[in-house]
Amino acid sequence: MSPKIIGTLSSYKNLNRRDWLWKQTPQHFGLWENIQMLAPAQKPDFFLLYQYDFPLPQPKIPWWKNLLKKESVIKPDIPSLFRDVPQEKIIYLLREPPLEEVVERNKANYQSATQYCGYISGPDEFAPHPDYMPAIWYVENSFQELTEGKIPQKQKRCSWITSGISRTENHRRRLAFLKLLQQSSFDFDLYGRSLPDWANGLGTVQNKWHAMAPYYYNLAIENYADNDLYVSEKLWDALLSWCLPIYYGGSAADKLLPPGSFLRLPSLDRKGLAYIKEVTASLDAWHEAKVKIAEARQIILHQLNLLAWLSKFVEQF
Repeated sequence: MSPKIIGTLSSYKNLNRRDWLWKQTPQHFGLWENIQMLAPAQKPDFFLLYQYDFPLPQPKIPWWKNLLKKESVIKPDIPSLFRDVPQEKIIYLLREPPLEEVVERNKANYQSATQYCGYISGPDEFAPHPDYMPAIWYVENSFQELTEGKIPQKQKRCSWITSGISRTENHRRRLAFLKLLQQSSFDFDLYGRSLPDWANGLGTVQNKWHAMAPYYYNLAIENYADNDLYVSEKLWDALLSWCLPIYYGGSAADKLLPPGSFLRLPSLDRKGLAYIKEVTASLDAWHEAKVKIAEARQIILHQLNLLAWLSKFVEQF
């Protein structure tokens, strides 16, 4: 039986490429059991909207103002984007957290999705089907390398990959914690984009493996930690790189991963700083967690994987 083709559309521009998610399967060409991922497929069997932002409704303007406009507003033909896939086979997955600054936008996306999609989910209580986001990751190694490879040689103590984004209160809180770490002379390597000059970052990385695999510990700090659904690639990337994550986030991770596969950062303040310093002062915690890290990695690769989730969804038809 031929695999069912899944086309995709996302507001993340770099995801609308043919080989998106191909690294998340041991098969060539994006094959996973009964499905094949082909983002730009013209006649797919199923269609995935992944963090797609529907156009916001245009405000009504008086007819006489329309007459004065040289160009009329062109409204996108939304149904044409879905390539003739029937509504029951269109999936909408929102992956951004319900931050106060964007929650109304998220609600609007859910509302719009109900007109076109058969299944709508996101990591918050506003979604028609509240659920955690199936795992994607930004470690670019092949699936075979990740599932069969040995523990990489560890050379350094701790790293953190983050960004200098400051558009929300949660982002600013994370930056304040970064400044606290820098001022305390805590020894770690910092990577990421748009970091402020005072952060002394080492720059961006294309493959997160390079900034995680040589380290024993990784700071995995979410932008949002206030519900039991949201967990992002920050945790998956660290574990797939054989790091012991020092994790700040909600309780979703506790439901999805085995106890002992990551450590809980208690807070983003001096108490949290003291905890990080205590843990990373020795390698004992990493050695004690090795077996649990190995178990968590296989769960991420084979169970939490977005491709595995899509495969099970397709089985219903």
